[in-house]
Amino acid sequence: MATRRVARDWRGQRLAFAFDAAMPDSPARPAVPELLSPNRMPRRGRGFSERSRIALWHSLAHIEFVAIDLALDMAGRFGAEMGEGFVRDFLDIAAEEALHFALIDRHLRTMGSFYGALPAHDGLWEAAEETRHDVAARLAVVPMVLEARGLDVTPPMLVRVEASGDTRGARILKRILDDEIRHVRIGAKHFSTCCERIGKTAETHWKTLLSLHFRGALKPPFNDSAREAAGLPRHWYATLA
Repeated sequence: MATRRVARDWRGQRLAFAFDAAMPDSPARPAVPELLSPNRMPRRGRGFSERSRIALWHSLAHIEFVAIDLALDMAGRFGAEMGEGFVRDFLDIAAEEALHFALIDRHLRTMGSFYGALPAHDGLWEAAEETRHDVAARLAVVPMVLEARGLDVTPPMLVRVEASGDTRGARILKRILDDEIRHVRIGAKHFSTCCERIGKTAETHWKTLLSLHFRGALKPPFNDSAREAAGLPRHWYATLA
């Protein structure tokens, strides 16, 4: 609710374009969930039992929760150099991530659970720490790799959720997928602006920044149509997979 209020205040011109407060190294966190390193996270299992369903939706809630922080940090850390349109875009994204989180948390509660009931992955903020010095690096890794990965994994997850009879969950995933295409497109747009400003070719500079700041791997299968709609042509990432 606080995130959505900030976005409304910006749209209503109740916030000044001023950056006189230092951004924290990491965002404040609620007392729960317990944050674990990736190798300590319990496995969800292969089936679609009630327990595994709750674990799936809890992990999605955590991803959306951290996505709020990532969008707000983008606006606050890099807004002064990137301009008012950049701030507007990422505050709007933060508000949408907050809505996604609220929808998932409400869905979890219909299953008798809630966000914080299970441990969560502690590695999602690492990309922000790694790229806190460079807006182009942040855009290259967070929207154009991490969020783009959501475009690949959400459609098969949606099919699985629909097959289980969870129509409400399927509607939530469809809403998230539609919004995330736009989020990735916004990231790619501002990345291209950064590259134009410093005289770099966008595709080449993206690959260079990934080699420096992204420790993971780009793994197929890819949702090529969604990625194309989001401004990520196949020839950018196919050779890196």
